[in-house]
Amino acid sequence: MTTQDKDGHDVASVSVPAGFERLKRGGPYMASLGDLYCRREGDAITIAMRMADQHTNMRGIVHGGMLASLADSALGLGLTMSCEGRNSFVTVNLGSDFLDAARPGDWVEAHVRIGRIGARVAFAECDLMVGERRILRASGVFAVMKALTAAQLDAGY
Repeated sequence: MTTQDKDGHDVASVSVPAGFERLKRGGPYMASLGDLYCRREGDAITIAMRMADQHTNMRGIVHGGMLASLADSALGLGLTMSCEGRNSFVTVNLGSDFLDAARPGDWVEAHVRIGRIGARVAFAECDLMVGERRILRASGVFAVMKALTAAQLDAGY
């Protein structure tokens, strides 16, 4: 998906930072919002996305719902990656604190920290960052589900 900023520039053509690869996961909802990227360094998982005009509210800053969606998806994806896809996860509770704004063109990174993955529930946290600036912190509780099927994975879930 290619999005444009208010000046007509291709947001997708803006460079992706080194070490990030396109992530073809997140389901149809996240795919409709734009491309997700992932970087894994050891146990550290970072999910990222370039913000575009389509993500803004009437004030011209990225909508809080967009940031919450990114955090929620990053937490679920991070949990799935941390267990090598042996399980999938569904949000039970998501808490978020909005600390600062993001703007079109910003590269927003979700730095995911896995708490605990039990038999029935899992816990994770993340910070959304624009450079060194933390714009949101989130924590989630997730129901542990069966692994996605090969067909679901091929479809980008």
